[in-house]
Amino acid sequence: MTGTRTVNVDLAGRAYDVVVGEDVLKRAAEFVRPVLSDAGKVAVITDESVAKLHLPTLLAALDDAGIGHSEIIVPAGEATKNFQQLERVIDQLIEARIERGDAVIALGGGVVGDLAGFAAAILRRGVDVIQAPTTLLSQVDSSVGGKTAINTAHGKNLVGAFHQPRLVLADISALDTLPVREVRAGYAEAVKYGLIDDAELFAWYEENGARLFEGDRATLIEAVVASCQAKARVVVDDEREQGQRALLNLGHTFGHALEAEMGYGDGLLHGEGISIGLRMAFDFSARLGLCPQPDADRLRRHLESLQMPTKIGDIPGAAQVGSWDAARLLHHMRQDKKVVGGTLTFILARGIGEAYVTRDVREADVLAALEDEVL
Repeated sequence: MTGTRTVNVDLAGRAYDVVVGEDVLKRAAEFVRPVLSDAGKVAVITDESVAKLHLPTLLAALDDAGIGHSEIIVPAGEATKNFQQLERVIDQLIEARIERGDAVIALGGGVVGDLAGFAAAILRRGVDVIQAPTTLLSQVDSSVGGKTAINTAHGKNLVGAFHQPRLVLADISALDTLPVREVRAGYAEAVKYGLIDDAELFAWYEENGARLFEGDRATLIEAVVASCQAKARVVVDDEREQGQRALLNLGHTFGHALEAEMGYGDGLLHGEGISIGLRMAFDFSARLGLCPQPDADRLRRHLESLQMPTKIGDIPGAAQVGSWDAARLLHHMRQDKKVVGGTLTFILARGIGEAYVTRDVREADVLAALEDEVL
C-alpha cells in the first residue's frame, strides 16, 4: 500500500484533512466513506478532459466500496466557470437527489473545484464537497481554503462563497498526465508561498524546481505538502480574508487583469497570469523603493530558468488581443475583489519572503508601471 502524508486544516468545528500521496484516487473510498452518512452517495463533477484520464479510477474505487454515485461532466477550460454551467450543474445535482449527508466530489483542476464547490455551497443551502484536485495548481492552492466562485463579464471570481471542503484528496500520480504548460501554471502558485513569508522555501524551489518539472514524485509531494501547510496556517487565522489571507493574492491583482484582458480563455492559463503577476508585483515594489531590485531580479531569473512566463510578450495568445492598453488593465484591476471604497488593495514585497498588504498605492504609479509593461 502506497503511503500518504496528511495536512490538517484545523478550523474550529470544521477541521478537515488534505491527503497527499501516490495512487490516492485508487484508495479514495477509504477516505470518502468516513465523511458520508451511512447511506450517503456522491455526485462526481469533472470535465471532459479529466473524465477520460481519471474518472474510471475514482468510479472503480467507489464501486468496490459500494458507494452510490452519479457523474456530471462539464466542458474543460476557464470559460466553464459561468452562470449557465452553474445552473446546469445544480439542476443535475437535484435530479440525482444529492442531499445533506451526501457529497459532491470535485475531480479536476481549479475550474472544476471552483464550480463544483460553489454548486455544493448553494445546493440545499449547503452540502459537503470533497476536493479531488488533479492539477498541480489545484493541489497546491485552490483545493484548500474553501474559496469557490464563478466568473462574470466584469471580472474573475466575483460571484461565489466560502465553502470549506470536507476532505481533499491530492493524488500525485494524477500529475503524470499534465502537459508541461499546466505544470508551469501550478508552479507559480507553489513558489508564491516562499515569496510571501518563507525565504527558505523559495530557496528550496530554486534548488529543486527543475526536479519538480521532471516529474520527480518525491519533490512533487514535498511541494504540495509545503504549500498546503502554508495555506492551512493562513486560512485558520483568517478564513474569510479579512486580513492576512489577502497575502495569498500576491501577484493576483496584476495576473487577474491579464486574464480579464485575455477573456479567460486558453490563451492565458490562470497560473501563467500569476507567474507574470508575481514578477510584476516584485518589480513594482522595487520601482516604489520598497523592495531591493536584486530580489526582484532573483525572482525573474528563477522563473525564466524554468521557462515560466514573466512578461506580457510571453503570453501564448497575446497577439490575439492586438494592442495592449495600460488604462484597460487598470480598469480590470478596479474590479478586483480586494477593492475597498474604490481603493485598490495591493500585495507588495519588501523582499523575498516579506510580502505585505497595502492600500497606500497611487493609481498614477500603477498606470505608469503598466505603461512600461504593455506591448
